Amino acid sequence: MVENTSAQFEPKLIKKIVMDAYPAFAMLAGVNLDLFTMLKGKTMSAQQMADTLGVRTDKLETLLYALVAAGLLNLEDANFSNTIETTHHLIPDESGFVGNHPFLNPLILSWNFQAALKTAETIRIGEPQMPYDFSSRSEEELMRDFQWTQLIALRAGRELVTKYDFSSFHTLVDMGGGPGGLSIAVTEQLPHIQATVMDLPSITPITQRFIEEAGATDRVRVKTGDVVTGPLTGSYDVAILRALIQVLKPDQARHTLKNVSSIIKSGGMIYILGHILDDSRISPHEEVWHRLSSINYYDVPAPYTEEEHRRWLTEAGFVRIRRDRLPNSDGIMIAQKSVAP
Repeated sequence: MVENTSAQFEPKLIKKIVMDAYPAFAMLAGVNLDLFTMLKGKTMSAQQMADTLGVRTDKLETLLYALVAAGLLNLEDANFSNTIETTHHLIPDESGFVGNHPFLNPLILSWNFQAALKTAETIRIGEPQMPYDFSSRSEEELMRDFQWTQLIALRAGRELVTKYDFSSFHTLVDMGGGPGGLSIAVTEQLPHIQATVMDLPSITPITQRFIEEAGATDRVRVKTGDVVTGPLTGSYDVAILRALIQVLKPDQARHTLKNVSSIIKSGGMIYILGHILDDSRISPHEEVWHRLSSINYYDVPAPYTEEEHRRWLTEAGFVRIRRDRLPNSDGIMIAQKSVAP
């Protein structure tokens, strides 16, 4: 008689993978309902919170207990309160708020969850099923998109100049800088730097509006240019490319770095910020999951590996190439343009 061994091979990992998705959905619902903000410095019952929101208590209570199970809320005597982590990271007016984190912003989470459900269809058809193209977006759509990407870019700019020495730079070009948040942040911290945001003609009028609203026109200029096709004009001490290489096809990325190299002074620097995959292509995990999700909205196999970045940078005339990471999870490739003999 053949022994039934099915019980010995219970799909524990599969169950765990499935169930691990639900805390993220619960957190997203809590953020969208402003539950963590409501509980700031308070302890409230489900009834009190439901009355404040004007919703059914039994519906809200289900979410509250799920958030307790996820470790995002405390529960004592049928009353709920924030944990230390939710207090610091899920309330917008706190310094540690993660709403500008590329993986935790509620809008981005919603988009990524929707995209993830399209993965099989994208692979089967061979085309992104939730395509995203800046060049085809209306001005209204771009303004809406840039409202939250600006927060991410501002944080990246602040962290960049905190971690690295920019004191010797006087001219900076922010390639594909969109609303200009990175340049605004850098020049706020280091007013001796004159920054230029370079982007497509469909983007730069919107960039100018953001720069003016930030009161940064005296230190941040806007310039039209196609970094992929070139040619580019100007001469800069340092170039920053954030979330640009990651949305280009390999040949476009190669041409882009060569074009950028042409406007960086001899001995100048380049910083590439964004998603960077290990050469194994199975780590860091967050980059693996981002790469899988991104095939649903970009027609590129990005993010690219460290080795691919190194190869393209070397071809473009850069040396002393190294990889690092910012606190906001941006990966960085740093390189210096070779000094002319």
